[in-house]
Amino acid sequence: MNMQNLLEELKKLLEQDERLVVDGKLLKNKIIESALKLDADLIKLLLKSETIKKHFFQEVDGVLVFDKIKFQKFVSNKAFLPDSYTSFKNKIGLVTENEEYLSESKEVVLAWPYKDCVLEGGMEKEDEKRDEIFYNEILAPDEIDRLLEPKVLTNFKRIDKDGEHKVKEIKENDSLIIRGNNLLALHSLKKRFAGKVKLIYIDPPYNTGNDSFLYNDSFNHSSWITFMKNRLEVAKGLLKEDGAIFVQCDDNEQAYLKVLLDEVFTRDNFVNTISLRVSPPEGVKTFHAERTILKEKEYLHVFGKNKSKLSFTPQYVKADSWDSHYASYIKNKNQPMERWKVIPLNLKLKEENLKPDLDSTNFVQWIIKNSDKIFQLIDAGKYKEEKKYKIDKFQYSDDKKILLYKGRKVHFLEEGLKQTDEGVTLSRLLCDFWKDISFNNLFQEGGVTLIGGKKPEKLIRRILSLLTQENDLVLDFNLGSGTTCAVAHKMKRQYIGIEQLDYGENDCVVRLKNVINGDQSGISKSVNWQGGGDFIYCELMKLNEKYVEEINKAKTTKELLNIWGTMKEKAFLSYKVDVKQFDENVNEFEQLSLENQKKFLIECLDKNQLYVNLSEIDDSEYEISKEDKELNKQFYEVK
Repeated sequence: MNMQNLLEELKKLLEQDERLVVDGKLLKNKIIESALKLDADLIKLLLKSETIKKHFFQEVDGVLVFDKIKFQKFVSNKAFLPDSYTSFKNKIGLVTENEEYLSESKEVVLAWPYKDCVLEGGMEKEDEKRDEIFYNEILAPDEIDRLLEPKVLTNFKRIDKDGEHKVKEIKENDSLIIRGNNLLALHSLKKRFAGKVKLIYIDPPYNTGNDSFLYNDSFNHSSWITFMKNRLEVAKGLLKEDGAIFVQCDDNEQAYLKVLLDEVFTRDNFVNTISLRVSPPEGVKTFHAERTILKEKEYLHVFGKNKSKLSFTPQYVKADSWDSHYASYIKNKNQPMERWKVIPLNLKLKEENLKPDLDSTNFVQWIIKNSDKIFQLIDAGKYKEEKKYKIDKFQYSDDKKILLYKGRKVHFLEEGLKQTDEGVTLSRLLCDFWKDISFNNLFQEGGVTLIGGKKPEKLIRRILSLLTQENDLVLDFNLGSGTTCAVAHKMKRQYIGIEQLDYGENDCVVRLKNVINGDQSGISKSVNWQGGGDFIYCELMKLNEKYVEEINKAKTTKELLNIWGTMKEKAFLSYKVDVKQFDENVNEFEQLSLENQKKFLIECLDKNQLYVNLSEIDDSEYEISKEDKELNKQFYEVK
């Protein structure tokens, strides 16, 4: 019996079991589930047919044995109960030759566009029912190297306070904004920037279902992890040995992200996980307090390239409360040290009509002005055992290292004054809980808006201050509205930002133009930003990617058919596509849903040709200008 007849006989047989039918349609997953459980009624049903019995059962020592794996693979085959999309796809030739599960094969999956990844096997069998919005496609492993080759860059512009200019040369310290797929852009950075990036900050999509990483529940977690892994692996190679990466995330994926970072950077290079207070419990949110524990925090996972070589600059924040250990006051500090007289600080405060309250401006101003007279006594270490230091007298140790009084070390308040975001004030050392940065009302920062994704400039300033100095190189490959590059520009750091989407008037390029023109929002006043500087903008040169974008934007079948007409003539189509068969069966294409029509057209494209590979820069077919060729040679340091 041929395959088609076997399929038809099996369908008719299974339709006799009402458990396996809903609204007149067989349930493929229910059939497989019953087979794997060796459901007795299903086995009896299958044994009614001699043909089915012969195909899926075998006799062993007089006992009839059901081959459930063979049956499962047969039912899982796309030819069994195909939908209209699969039927049309089979006609046109876009079929997968290997019908095994990916976990059992050496194939990989690409999910394009925008939130794409190279998924290397490991798919669970239940993931076969996935229904991603965009669109997994199988490539053989040897095709991946070509996919990730460096790409040709084009549309170069140098942008400064006088506008946009042609780029004549790419200098070593130029900052860059690259428009294009960030996985491919990262691979394109490797030759020029491997081992040169001091700090990477990324705020990737959180996989909440509310961001732009839109996958369905049966596949989105594994896709998200792979999406991140692909990028983290190449990003690691860009870091300097004394560099670090900061990855922001919330509870949807942060635990898995930490394990992934452990794998990519190794656990020995884990620095800390910083908790950020991002959403105080107030307003409408408190209405849900009886049903759940409200979210108030997000996380920053911090890993070094080589933790042993990291050197952080300690950061300080304004102290939360007055430290009552500062209880002594020298009332005649202007006299020689041997004449100093000590009184309780409380007496002096009473005399000044002040109370120890850091919310009082008068008190804060007074203690700062008198910080060299206010002190507390702390342990003197090795000096405390020497009798000569235990007397009621101020004196320096013999080695001149510390000042002692009554056998203890004198610690003046001025030593606790540090530069903070509020200026020089009484401070505390910042550790791994940051609760002082507001994430609200950010819509005015930089003159651009990114609802639900914008981060405070103050946060990025703190991260950059922890690890970087002027002229260090900072990278953000999930740039969004451009906060990281805007802050880096104001802090005189070199930067690279990668973003695929164009947010129009709220785009990162618009924001950086505002910065160059003297934007005074965000951290501008605290760093005395007056404007100036420049950066280079460029794009990955599109091939099939332009058709992907047109397909995604299409609103009607008519638009898609017009795009197909152009694709036939100009696009790089998959070798599997039979153009003649498509045109002969166009009526079936028109019967598909708009989403399936888009899905099919994207599958027709050769994903190795989304952008122009650098290796093909001299191919006349791509019409790359002489100027672009020269700039690419400079960028990739081709001699």
